[in-house]
Formats: sequence, structure tokens, C-alpha cells
Amino acid sequence: MSDSPPAKPKNVVVLGSTGSIGESALKVAHDIPDRMKVVGLAANRSAKRLAEQCTEFSVQHCSITDESKLSELRDGLPSGVNSATGEEGMIELAQLPEADMVLIAIVGTDGLRPALAAIEAGKDIAVASKEILVMAGETVMTAAREKGVNVLPVDSEHNAIFQCLEGKPSGDISRLILTASGGPFREAPAEELAAVTVEQALKHPTWEMGRKITIDSATLFNKGLEMIEARWLFGVEMDRVDVIVHPQSIVHSMVEFIDGSVLAQLSVTDMCFPIQYAVTWPERVPNTLPPLDFAELAKLDFEEPRWDDFPALRLAKRAGAEGGTLPGVMNAANEIAVAAFLDKQIGFPRIWETVAAVMDAHEVNPHPDLDEIIAADGWARQAAQEIIT
Repeated sequence: MSDSPPAKPKNVVVLGSTGSIGESALKVAHDIPDRMKVVGLAANRSAKRLAEQCTEFSVQHCSITDESKLSELRDGLPSGVNSATGEEGMIELAQLPEADMVLIAIVGTDGLRPALAAIEAGKDIAVASKEILVMAGETVMTAAREKGVNVLPVDSEHNAIFQCLEGKPSGDISRLILTASGGPFREAPAEELAAVTVEQALKHPTWEMGRKITIDSATLFNKGLEMIEARWLFGVEMDRVDVIVHPQSIVHSMVEFIDGSVLAQLSVTDMCFPIQYAVTWPERVPNTLPPLDFAELAKLDFEEPRWDDFPALRLAKRAGAEGGTLPGVMNAANEIAVAAFLDKQIGFPRIWETVAAVMDAHEVNPHPDLDEIIAADGWARQAAQEIIT
């Protein structure tokens, strides 16, 4: 038996705690309390749920982005809990002295400044918000290297690659192969995509997620964003990032090495797996999650993506290869287009068409600073809105 002292629990701040990833993170904290302690929580608008979480986990610091919800939050909090609001509140949480790690589970671009604030304060960050690395991958990864902190992936696909690589150098990698479920229209004829309804697009075959990310999964923009994220996380060029459709979502991703060997990571479809590994890395610890039953699984299917019918993948390849402000512009235009589709202002294919038009109109800044990245994001949103209206 080892004489090593038991590991101390990691103090974790969860930004986006009332969303699907945040709720999964709190399940992990409940499952492995000796390894994960929640010390800060932030949400956008769900004041009641945030107060419940603070009470359940005895959290002393919280923040809600929507200032109009602050009084409701405070009414539900136990006495003595510190509460804040706005982006400043998230940044304050991201720099809590007692925090070891900040889990960023905010959909969209709002997590970028808190992520950089956490890095500046010397905290490891666990990234579930892919937009952070899509918009500012070079900035974030450079800052992390300079501060000597870890950027740990929570997306199941990137976490799978992280597990397969185990620190192997970029030069050993032939391809990173991200798996995609294919979304609800994997087998739909191309001519039927124009008639897709919001209700149909929100019926994902595998995952239960928020509305925006579910639409991104239907268009395959979610996979496109993940390709760009992988490029920065693992230090490879876009031509070494590939996608394969895998409807069962059991193989979460694969790495093909230069000797032709391929390593894959498999587990049942539960976000608690990658979240736990990000928290406990480099160790593995037991939990109550179900193991794979291979006999019940029976078979695993793989197929080539429909590149022509789902142009998001090629748009992402282009954005990731060109870099600079273009990935952020692609992401911002997509957010506006998805919101318009959800509001039934535009049809399903117009999402791709809007994004492509905005990308074509953009003059790329190859090495932007943070202010220039945010300015390009704002320009793209306005340009997309003008195209839609």
C-alpha cells in the first residue's frame, strides 16, 4: 500500500453553473467530494437555481450576470454568501484566491475575459465554452504558457483527444479525428434541409443540450468550432484535424499517430466523464458512473461527413487555417444566424449562407489583440444582422 497522503480536493469555480455542463459539473462534485470542492458559482439569469446550488454546496461566493436578477438571488441565499453581478462578478470569481481551477461553461463569448482573468491569476482553466478558443485561441494559449497554467478540455471530444495523447508531442500526431453524431439530419436528403423546422432541429439524437448548441449540432457548426478549438488546444495545423460521423457517440474522438496507430477513448454518453477527468487529471478516481457494456452495444458505425450538404465544416476549416479574426467572425455570425433561425426569421440553410457571406466580407486581421478580436466580433454580428434583415 502507498504511504502517500490522500490528495486534497481541488477548489473549483463553475461559471455557467445552471446550464447543462454546469449541472453535470455539480453532479461530479457530489460524486467525488474528496476530490472536488465547489468554491464559486456563476449563472446568467437563473437566480433561484443558483441560490439552490449555493445552499447545497455551501458556496460562499456567487455571481449572476443579469443585474435585474440580483435581488432575487440575494433573497434565496443563506446569510453570509457574497454575491456580485455582471462581467465584473465573473472576473472576481475567476480570481478567487482559494480557487485552483475555473470551469468555464458559458455558451458564447462571455467567458473570454473571465478565462483570461483566471489565467492571469494563475488558475488552471477547464474549458467547456469552445468559443473562447475559437475567438482567441492564440491569445489564450500564449497567456497560459506564460503563466504556467493548464488549459484542460471539457468537451467530450477534446477531452478524449487529451486522454489519448497523454502529453505526446505535436510531431507524433498524424491526425486528430473528432467524432460527430451527425445530428438529427444525418440521413436527411439535401433537398429536404430547406424545409427543416426549429422543432425538428432541436431534437438531437444523442445529447440533451441548450437550444443554441443543439442547432449548432444540427448544422455541424458545433463540430466546425470544435475543429478550430482542437487546432489551438493541441498545437496542430487545421489540415491535421479531421471529422468522422459516429452515430452512437461512444467513441468520443481518436488520435492517429505518425506510425499509423490509432488510439480512441470510449465511454457512455455522459458529460460527467470528461468533467471529472479535467478535475482529477492527471489521476483517475472511482465514481458511480456506469461502465460500457460492449455486449449490449453490439456495434460501432462510422461514416464520412456530408461536406457538400453541411458547409459548416468547410467554413470552419477555412477559418481555422486562415486564423486571425476570421474564426471569431465565423462564430459571431453563426450566433446571430442561429438566433434568427430559432426566432423563425430565416430558414435552416440560411444559417450557413449568412455565415459564409459575413466571412467573405471580412478583412482579416492576422494577429489581433483582445480589443481587436472583440471589435471583429461586434462587426460580424452587425454584418450578419444586416444580411438577415
